[in-house]
Amino acid sequence: MNHNIRAFDGVSPAVDPTAWVDPAAVVIGEVALAARASVWPCAVVRGDVNRIEIGEASNVQDFAMLHVSHKKADDPEGAPLCIGRRVTIGHHVTLHGCTIEDECLIGIGTIVLDRAHIEKHVLVGAGSLVPPGKRLESGHLYLGNPVKKVRPLSAEEIAYFAYSAEHYVRLMGKHRASLAENDMT
Repeated sequence: MNHNIRAFDGVSPAVDPTAWVDPAAVVIGEVALAARASVWPCAVVRGDVNRIEIGEASNVQDFAMLHVSHKKADDPEGAPLCIGRRVTIGHHVTLHGCTIEDECLIGIGTIVLDRAHIEKHVLVGAGSLVPPGKRLESGHLYLGNPVKKVRPLSAEEIAYFAYSAEHYVRLMGKHRASLAENDMT
């Protein structure tokens, strides 16, 4: 029995066969991990009261905490968590009921709260706070507590988003192979 990927209230995570969840990570409930997505050691992805979607080739790094806000009579949607394709979620990031579009990088220690919406090609600097309901415009660097738009991103910075995602796909393959080797000994 795999205790780190588990059902909650009758709903099991849907993990693509090419995705990877480190044995020290926890994925619970209504969670969908797309192809080549990865969840790294000590990350928690808890879809117990709403859904969490993690897009293709996105990575959720060590000690990240992902959760949602529950549905209520006056709020039937609640605040699910939706992460697009090729997104890098840095170490110790907290995401709660927000939306992150494709090819973004969320810096180490950042907190993103309910109903915040991060458009495609956004870099959120380390240690930032994205308040509830805040929308971050595509193509910019945001930084601070609360975040403020700092400047437009360069073409090189935008290209880095896809590079970072593919780097973690390659690294995932090495970790998967290493884990298999360790299981044989």
